[in-house]
Amino acid sequence: MITKKYRDMLAQKSAIRELFDYGRARAAEVGADNVFDYSLGNPSVPAPRAFNEALARLALSGRDIEVHGYSPSMGIPAVREAIAASLKRRFVLDYRAEHIFLTTGAAGALAHALRAVAAPGSEVVTVAPYFPEYGPYVAGAGCTLRVVPAQTADFQIDLAAMEAALSPKTAAVLLNSPNNPSGAIYSMETLVRLADMLEVKQREFGHAIYLISDEPYREILFAGQECPSPARFYANTLTCYSFSKSLSLPGERIGYVAVHPEAEDAELVAPVCAQISRGIGHNCPPSIIQLAVPEVLEETADLRVYETNKNILYPALRRMGFACVEPGGTFYLFPEAPDGDSEGLSRRAKEFDLLLVPGTSFGCPGNFRISFCIDTDKVERSLPAFQKLADSYFA
Repeated sequence: MITKKYRDMLAQKSAIRELFDYGRARAAEVGADNVFDYSLGNPSVPAPRAFNEALARLALSGRDIEVHGYSPSMGIPAVREAIAASLKRRFVLDYRAEHIFLTTGAAGALAHALRAVAAPGSEVVTVAPYFPEYGPYVAGAGCTLRVVPAQTADFQIDLAAMEAALSPKTAAVLLNSPNNPSGAIYSMETLVRLADMLEVKQREFGHAIYLISDEPYREILFAGQECPSPARFYANTLTCYSFSKSLSLPGERIGYVAVHPEAEDAELVAPVCAQISRGIGHNCPPSIIQLAVPEVLEETADLRVYETNKNILYPALRRMGFACVEPGGTFYLFPEAPDGDSEGLSRRAKEFDLLLVPGTSFGCPGNFRISFCIDTDKVERSLPAFQKLADSYFA
């Protein structure tokens, strides 16, 4: 018999994937150029040439056992050392290889981090808007997700609501900055005040509260903005990273958990993650991808197109009448639905071949997400469709 838990999940399909699938079917009818698909956060720029050259060099190196063989459970030691050295240079924290666990992207990093520090039956607190898959990730670890309501004026953290959400059952706080879907960057003031709060609550509850920082967009920043790392302000931080966005490698599934060197039991987290892998069938990212990453650790793909697209869409939508907080990074906009019904807006947008994701599954039903990682030409050609959508509300 099929397991009921997963059978039930079939009825809870991802709104993002459903829109993407609809877009492919619609493109077959009217042509891909006529469908403005803003549904999926799939990077649209090429990976760095140096990464592809490294892959080719490794594949033809004759070191087949190393390049194509199994890697150690925590990842290839030299790769972990290179990542730790890079983090130490960038964030001035004493990361060492023992603090790094290599994963299949940010999803793999989150799955391991949650299981490592949040025992079944405990609670994980996150902040709306949040990535919808946090629900399955947390449930898969046997925990309960508690959501702090969005502070929609600026999408910073409502710290009073955060404090109210923390309880003796809280094992971890899960944050995402720059944020998917709002594009907001949590400010230094916000993170310092949150860190102070968590320090107080740890003493009050008598146990560690880990901060799991989901950071796949930290390199996609606009107008010279900086993205403060929570690890800078709070020792019990586990940083979950993916190269999917920075290097345009979503299909390669490569990322890591980085344990703050001063976290409680810092030396145990990576080995514990390796044991977790035995239970969830993770078994490390491909060796050839691990070996290629150190050659481009502090490079990125050419990410400028995302700011170009934002600078076209954001002012245009504001002129049309949509209320929207300007994103500080990522490749997302999160405007308000004029009547507060993002599900209805998403259905209406289809009439103009615009695919926009309702904010319901992000914990913000009054907003909708625009994923603008598409060609700039298509962004410009979509503006008349957005104008028709606006006119249907404001005219």
